[in-house]
Amino acid sequence: MKKILKDIQKHLLSGVSFMMPVVVAGGVILAISLLGAEQTAKGLVPTNPIMIYLNQLGKAGMTMMIPVFAAYIAYSAAGKPGLTPGFILGYIANSVIMVNGVEVKSGFLGALLLGLLAGYMVNWMKGWKIAKNKTLRSIMPILIMPIFTVLVLGLAYYFIIAIPISALVTWLTNVMTELNGGSKTIFAIFMGIFAEIDFGGPMTKTISMFTLSMINEGVMEPNGIFRVLVAVPPLGIFLASLIAKNKFTEEERDNAKAVGIIGALGITEGAIPFAIKDPKAVYPASIIGCITAALIAAYGNVTCPVPHGGFIVLPVVGNKIWFVVAILAGAAVMAILLKILKKDVVESVA
Repeated sequence: MKKILKDIQKHLLSGVSFMMPVVVAGGVILAISLLGAEQTAKGLVPTNPIMIYLNQLGKAGMTMMIPVFAAYIAYSAAGKPGLTPGFILGYIANSVIMVNGVEVKSGFLGALLLGLLAGYMVNWMKGWKIAKNKTLRSIMPILIMPIFTVLVLGLAYYFIIAIPISALVTWLTNVMTELNGGSKTIFAIFMGIFAEIDFGGPMTKTISMFTLSMINEGVMEPNGIFRVLVAVPPLGIFLASLIAKNKFTEEERDNAKAVGIIGALGITEGAIPFAIKDPKAVYPASIIGCITAALIAAYGNVTCPVPHGGFIVLPVVGNKIWFVVAILAGAAVMAILLKILKKDVVESVA
C-alpha cells in the first residue's frame, strides 16, 4: 500500500513539474493583459488590440494547464502511450459538459483522477499478451491504447464521476444561499473554507457564480469577500517563500515570485502546484488564511461590483482599506502557518 501511495505521489509531482511553466506563462501574460483594462459588467476587459491578443494568449495558457497536468500524470505512470488519453481526458475534465441537463466541470480534481486512471489503464494494456505480430504491436500505442482508454474512462467520467460532482455543486449552492441570510460570521467562515479550496476549480467557480448572482440582487458583500480570497493563497505562498526559505527549493522560490505577481492581480491557480505537492501543509494554511481574510472583509463591509479580484480591482471596491488589510492579513497568516507546517527541504547537490 505504501508503494502504491508513493507511486501516486511521484506521478502527481511529475504532472505538477510539467504544469508549472504553463501556469506561470499563461498567468503572467493574462495579468499583463489586464493592466489598464476597462471595467465592464463582464469584468475587466482589455481595449487595446495588443492587450486583447495577450489576453487570449494568457487564457490559452491557463486553459492548457489542466490537460497538461493530466497528461503528464499519465505519462509518469505509463510513458509516452499515456500522453494522448491524458491530454484528452484532462481537457474534458476542464470543459463544461451536460449530464442530465446539468452543467458539470470537475477541473483539476477530475483531471488528477482521470490522469491517474489513464496511466494505470495504459500500463495494464502494455502487459497484454498479444500475438508476435510486429504490425499489431506497433499499432497498440498509437491506436488501440489511446482509443480504448479514452472511450472507457470518458464514459466512466460521464456516467459515474460527473454525476456526483453535479450533486455536490447543487448542494453547495443551496447551502450558500441559506447562509447568506444568516450569521455574518458563519457566512465568512464558510466562504473562507470553501471559496478557494480548489484554487480556482469547479467549487471556486460555483461560489463565484453565487456571489455574482447576489450582485444582480444589489448585494455586493459576498462578492467583496470572494474577490479578497482569490489573492490570499498565491500571496501566502509568495510570502512564505520569503520568510521560510528553508521550506522551499530554489525552483519553488523562483516559481513563488511569479505566483505572487499573478495572485496580486486576481489569479489563484498558481497555488495549485504547491497544494498538490504538499497538501498537508498548504490546504490547512490556505483555509485558515482565507478564513482570516473573509472575517476581516465581512466585518469591514468590503464590497465589489465586478467579477474579478486581487489588487487590480481596488479602484472599484467599497471600503478599500479593509479590502487591502484583509488580503494582506490572510496572506500573512497563511505564510506563518506554512513556515510552521512545512518541513525543511534538502536540495541535492549536483
